[in-house]
Amino acid sequence: MRFVIIGAGRVGLRTGRVLQEEGHEVTLVERDAALAERARDQGFDVVGGDGSREEVLERAEIDEADALGALTGDLNTNFAACLIGKHHGCRTILRIDEDYRENIYRKYAEAVDEIVYPERLGAIGAKNALLGGDIRAIADIAQNLQVVELTVTEEAPTRGYTISELQLPADATVLAFGKEGEPLDIPDPDESLEEGDRLVVLADFDVLGDVRQILVGDNSRAAAQAGAGGV
Repeated sequence: MRFVIIGAGRVGLRTGRVLQEEGHEVTLVERDAALAERARDQGFDVVGGDGSREEVLERAEIDEADALGALTGDLNTNFAACLIGKHHGCRTILRIDEDYRENIYRKYAEAVDEIVYPERLGAIGAKNALLGGDIRAIADIAQNLQVVELTVTEEAPTRGYTISELQLPADATVLAFGKEGEPLDIPDPDESLEEGDRLVVLADFDVLGDVRQILVGDNSRAAAQAGAGGV
């Protein structure tokens, strides 16, 4: 997948690094010359300029992006960037600070796909918001292991199977299972998988794409190239 991230500060840079390590394409947009240069030194594709201006986002090839993450510390810049991103067909993620009042949240929430509070959620929250969909990173266990939560979709090839009938890769283990709308619990081998059910899986990064294909199916845009990286 391809992402445009507005802001090469701490939040934008860390989120971009996580996505890049997973094999996604990331372009950062930053108007501060020093921050832009620092990001370039770390191997990022950086477009210098104000991310709230359409001509700058066009230079970042916003038309080719799957999602835009407006992750600067400036709410007005973030909101303007999201409006432009939405116009160009992107999924839009807006960063706001936790101290904003509920009415401010409601005002912006209706215009974007998701709002994140990076001070609380960290890069893993921003990354999940950008990806969206039916696979969600929960935690990194080691350099090559991640715990993910997957939601069974209508397109899942194993929908209707029992947990005992699942044939996951050797480097993947089901840790928990929950029917739609119910809490997660220890997996029951005889429980059948239906649309909306959730599984928590421990897997090696290299097999996450295969796990996603088995449990989610092909049509989950969020899980494309689902190999994960450290947060």
